[in-house]
Amino acid sequence: MTMADEYRFVNGDWVQGRSRDGELIHGYVETIDSIQGIVKVNVVESDNEKAIGKSIWLLNKWAEKLLDLTVSNESQLLSLIDLALLSKDEQWFMELSAKLASIKKISKVNNKKSEYLISGNRIKNFDVKR
Repeated sequence: MTMADEYRFVNGDWVQGRSRDGELIHGYVETIDSIQGIVKVNVVESDNEKAIGKSIWLLNKWAEKLLDLTVSNESQLLSLIDLALLSKDEQWFMELSAKLASIKKISKVNNKKSEYLISGNRIKNFDVKR
């Protein structure tokens, strides 16, 4: 095992791969055993429905780290918050909740700004003859 393999995954990384039975899995890393070159993955999606919600051990070489996605959509965040609650991941829940709060705050500020914008000819809005 090379030094790069030892640090390939960290707890919380989203991965996809195949179980030893050949099932496709998608989930996040719960535990890493760098000595044996395996990771314990909490399965969120799989072609075997019985595997969903369970944790399984995978060889590092059978798992592939997924890119981190930036979520800025409120409905996507709400779905991820549900997933954090289901997986009882308090830290992730707190991170997602903070991001949701900041998105809502930005949305409120943008709505207030648009209330003050006057479209068209601003002078005609103050025309006394109308």
